[in-house]
Amino acid sequence: MARVKTKRNRPEPKPSGPQLEPHQIILRPMVTEKGLFDSQTNNQYTFEVNSLATKTQIKHAVETLFEVKVSKVMTQTRKGKPRRYRFRFGKTKGFKKAIVKLAEDDRIDFF
Repeated sequence: MARVKTKRNRPEPKPSGPQLEPHQIILRPMVTEKGLFDSQTNNQYTFEVNSLATKTQIKHAVETLFEVKVSKVMTQTRKGKPRRYRFRFGKTKGFKKAIVKLAEDDRIDFF
């Protein structure tokens, strides 16, 4: 008879991807007009993150680096834009962006 997997006998999930340190995950805060507006009104902060990082790794990195409580993480993978320099065509670098929503009483001061 087949054994049914329940929460009690389910093995621990293995972390996917490479193990990164918090300072390797958060590359830089994205300081834009929209980002500053969201930080003041919605308590959301935008960071450029490592493209290999997962949402749980991003949450842990923000909590350890800035000592705040994260309630939600949303990510976007932004594609590079086509650009031209004189007679050559190229493309800008793509990046991964994380929008982090903090708990009500937490704030991050960049300036």
